[in-house]
Amino acid sequence: MSVQILWFRNDLRTKDNHALSTAVASGKPVIAIYLLCTKQWQQHHLAPIQADLILRRLAQLQDDLASLNIPLLVHQLDSFKQVPQSLVELCEQYQAADVHCHYQYELNEQRRDEAVEQILQAQQTSFHQYHGECVMKPGTVLTRTGESFKVFTPFRKAWLSGLTEAEFSPLATPPAVDKHLLPASFVELLESKPLLRCDYPLVDSSHWACDDKQIIQQLRDFSASKAADYKTARDFPAQAGTSKLSAYLALGMLSPRQCLARLYLDHPRCLEAQEGGAFTWLSEIVWREFYRHLIAANPRLCKGQAYIAWTEAVNWQHDEQLLKAWQEGRTGYPIVDAAMLQLKQTGWMHNRLRMIVASFLTKDLLVSWREGERWFMQHLIDGDFASNNGGWQWAASTGTDAQPYFRIFNPTTQAQRFDPNGDFVRYWLPELAEVPGKHVHQPHTWAEKNATSVNYPMPIVDHAIQRKLALSLFEQAKSQAQ
Repeated sequence: MSVQILWFRNDLRTKDNHALSTAVASGKPVIAIYLLCTKQWQQHHLAPIQADLILRRLAQLQDDLASLNIPLLVHQLDSFKQVPQSLVELCEQYQAADVHCHYQYELNEQRRDEAVEQILQAQQTSFHQYHGECVMKPGTVLTRTGESFKVFTPFRKAWLSGLTEAEFSPLATPPAVDKHLLPASFVELLESKPLLRCDYPLVDSSHWACDDKQIIQQLRDFSASKAADYKTARDFPAQAGTSKLSAYLALGMLSPRQCLARLYLDHPRCLEAQEGGAFTWLSEIVWREFYRHLIAANPRLCKGQAYIAWTEAVNWQHDEQLLKAWQEGRTGYPIVDAAMLQLKQTGWMHNRLRMIVASFLTKDLLVSWREGERWFMQHLIDGDFASNNGGWQWAASTGTDAQPYFRIFNPTTQAQRFDPNGDFVRYWLPELAEVPGKHVHQPHTWAEKNATSVNYPMPIVDHAIQRKLALSLFEQAKSQAQ
């Protein structure tokens, strides 16, 4: 009897997994594989804390699949170039007739899959791909003229108009494969559970859950008790107002359909009540899809290119000392420094703070968004190319939906608005613990008025001056393009 190979990528789950369900439905033995490409991880700037979460999740997935009588093998390779031949060898070893996986939309991954499909077809092996990363597959949400949307709000409107109940009904975990069908080698693999090995640098991720029960409970708790207030609470980093599910979505430990189904179950009017918190959180799911649709339609975004062509002429001022101060949280702007320390120490950063620090790097320090994009990927546990690239280009005014280039966040007024009592800043910057209330956002001004001092850096740039310089750089670039 021929074997089905299930190839896991960014879909590390047994629930709502089309590739898994289809492979099991064949009625044939199934073996799962994960091809861990360490040099590719390095080239893609995978954060060590995210690598650790992947390995922990794979160990959990190995147990989950074993209960379905499906062994999971993890093979370490160097790069995507080795993947096609590795799959051919696996198909030959296990006499597999079919390989099942989910689409990935990034350019390198697309090229890898094209090479895989070509070599498998030559071997008379079928290659099946399914859309599991998005609720609406890329290429199905288009303008009336059949083009990709360039702005989020009309994309969301079209996305919602095309949504049916079927789109957010996730698949259940499939039934176990009949153990009597398993080759002896599969039974041995299930009993031995091959060790997972990896020579990639790792950072402990144990404060993030990796099993379904905890992750789904976190989704349920957020939907039931926090989603309704999400619109008003999400921008305040000192509050636990966000879902913190992004790491699980990034690795496919949780699917967007699972999120949508849970939200709709708890808030059945969320699609109509567009002023509510539940709809605002739903919009975040749509943002995630928007950026995936963009990279699928514009492969050049995967090559480090700006979405708005004329912004390639912006003369970014690369200053290594300023960049390092930003990376290390020594800018003299407390909200920026606290956010960067949160990222470095936890692998995560609150979304409002991501916008503030991105604006600061690009509009105050005048450093290219590409430096920030890379730094985030190197440290984020929820690193996700499409969303990270989209977010950075949004902040830098080089991407879609970027608004005019004069969108520039004032870090001090942002801090005063979203951390009004300075609780978040004082937590991450204990050297400012004695500075009271909102004064913590301008500690040197407070210290001067009170004839004292604080052990904290002076601002490395003047925001008012840098704002004018940023506007000038963009105006020059735009005039060159005309």
